[in-house]
This record gives sequence, C-alpha cells and structure tokens, in this order.
Amino acid sequence: MVNDSIRIGLLNDVSSLRRLSLLSYNQLAHYDSPSCYKLCAISRAAGILAARKKSFRRGFPTRTPYSFRQQLVSCYGFKIENGGLEIPSSRGKRFSIPLTKRTLEVISQPGVKVRSFTLTQNRLSLCIARDPPIVECDSTIGVDRNLRNLTAGNDQETHHYDLSRCVRIAKTTVRIISSFVRDDDKIRTEIASRYGQRRADRTSHILHNATKTIVTLAVQCREAIVLEDIEGIRSLYRRGNGQGKEYRGRMNGRSFGEAQRQIEYKARWVGLPVIRLSRRETRGSSVSCPRCGERLQSDKRLNRKLWCSNCRTVMDRDRVAAVNLARRGRVRFARSRPPIVEAQGGAVEAMKGNPTPTVIPGVDAPKLIQTTKS
Repeated sequence: MVNDSIRIGLLNDVSSLRRLSLLSYNQLAHYDSPSCYKLCAISRAAGILAARKKSFRRGFPTRTPYSFRQQLVSCYGFKIENGGLEIPSSRGKRFSIPLTKRTLEVISQPGVKVRSFTLTQNRLSLCIARDPPIVECDSTIGVDRNLRNLTAGNDQETHHYDLSRCVRIAKTTVRIISSFVRDDDKIRTEIASRYGQRRADRTSHILHNATKTIVTLAVQCREAIVLEDIEGIRSLYRRGNGQGKEYRGRMNGRSFGEAQRQIEYKARWVGLPVIRLSRRETRGSSVSCPRCGERLQSDKRLNRKLWCSNCRTVMDRDRVAAVNLARRGRVRFARSRPPIVEAQGGAVEAMKGNPTPTVIPGVDAPKLIQTTKS
C-alpha cells in the first residue's frame, strides 16, 4: 500500500498528505485491510515523497523512492487486553501479540496512555504518553557535559559521573574496524555497522546510568535541571584547525546530544522542569570564578584545575562550570515564577495579568512521548 501510494504521488506530482489521501484512498480499496492501515500507509508515503522533494530543492539527485522495510503502523483500532496487544488483522478479525512483563508494568502506570504501535518483522514498539504533575522546585542544578565525565551540582553539592569507559569503547571500535583488510560493501555495510551499533548501545547504557541518577537526585532535592547550549561545538574540531586526526576523532566521537536527550525525556517523564540556557548565557561558564566573577587562569601543571588571582584559590574546572550554570539557570527560574504583590494588607500571588512569561521549557512542554519496545 505504501509503494502504491508512492507511485500515485509520482504520477500526479503530489507530496502533500491531503492531496495524496484524496488520490490514493479509493485506489487502495482492493486490499483486504482495515482502513486505519491504509491511512497510515498513505501518511508514510507522503513523508517519503516530501523528503524526496526537499532533496530536489537542495540540488541532490535522488532515485525513485521505493519502500523495502515491512512494517505496520497505526494509532487506531487497537486495544490492550489480557496482557497482550490486540490489533485488527482483517475485517472482523483480530490478532493478539503478548507483551513482556516490563512493558505491562510501564503502561499500567497512572496517567500512561498508549498512542500508537509499530510492528516490524522482529520488533514491536509502543508509543506511550503521560501528562505528569509538575514538580515544584526550590533551586537549580547545573549539568556540565565533558568528554570523560558528567558533572552535576550547585553551590551546595557537586557530583562527578565517570564516562571514561565510553572513550575506551570508541577507541577499541575504531581500532577493530581499521584492522579489516577487505574493503567491499559487506565490510562497510554489515560488519562495520554492526560494530558501530554495538558501540552506540554500550555508550547509551553508560549514559543511561548517569542521567538516571542525575534526574533521581534532582527530584529528591526538588531542583530544576539547567543545561548549557553547546550547539555548533563540532566546528571546533574540523580539519584545518591545527589539531591531530586522533584528537579530532576522539572529540567528535563523543555523544554531545545523547546525554541531553536522555536527561530531558527522563525529567519530563517525572514532571521535572528543564532550563536550556542560550549561547549567550552559556558563554564563559567554565572560566569564570563563581565567587568573584573574575576570569580564571589555567596552568599545564594543574590537571583540569583553574586558579583565581583575586580569590587566591584553585578550583576544579568541571565544578566551576556546573556551579555557574546552576546560578545562571536560577535567574531564569526565579524570573519564571509569578510575582508576589501586596493587596488589601496581605501578600497574594498575582495569577492573572502576569507580564512575565514562563521560560522553563519543561513547564510549557507538550505531553511526553516515549517509545517502549517489546
């Protein structure tokens, strides 16, 4: 059905979902399939045609699109009963897929709703949503992302989470792939990609343990999480910047965005606000003294240590960044709260007509969507 919809879209030069639905829906009537699957097939075909049109506008040549992957996607007509997912297989018939204990435990939580499912040859994915109550926070905690560690903390307490194992995993994977003698399609597309996926899985698991602990401690201490803006950081490690190949590969191989992605979705899942600072607010967070604001000095003899000429103290670079991020995020956090005004001899909270908008993305974010696999 997807390929038929693609063919119809190419013949009529159509890429929008509305026009493709009007042209394709009646021509898919000969398929003995529920109508919800037809709509999802048309939607997938529209996405493929829109991506092809975008490539044309950018000047990239593309082949005639064709869908090879067999998958079933729907957000209608299914239900969960007796520990399984029941989906319509044909008109008047249903097919039941048993779910794992972990999946049933997640979807049975209060407020969790299953929005859609995706079924492939060897995997079932459920898209679930939850609207959790917002955690009222009293302070903030800054998270500094580095190559070998994650540092989270504020003025009161700071924690370091070791990520040096991720560097060793990346180095080992690169050494194994470079040792292959043959250079053909099988090596590049099958074996090398298998090692790359194994590396990504192991790195993601290490980051998962660290980010889960960060979010758990933040919820217990009722602290909003502050993240820095490091967009465009890979431009610092391009060829021609006077850096070695091994150094560039090591810096570009770390997961800049994976730690942020995990922290954000885990925080939103429990209703914890997340503050994303702008590039201007992030500037100088790791080289400014948290006590006096002076620029810190570095010394090669001090491993990741900085010293302040005004305070005459030596500080850890990662702790300085986390404390500064927490302080700058606290300003945004305080600004997002409604002001307290005096009215009729008492202090009341101004709930209406508040000119200060909420600036914490976690508060105004839409309902969280998470994917569970069974």
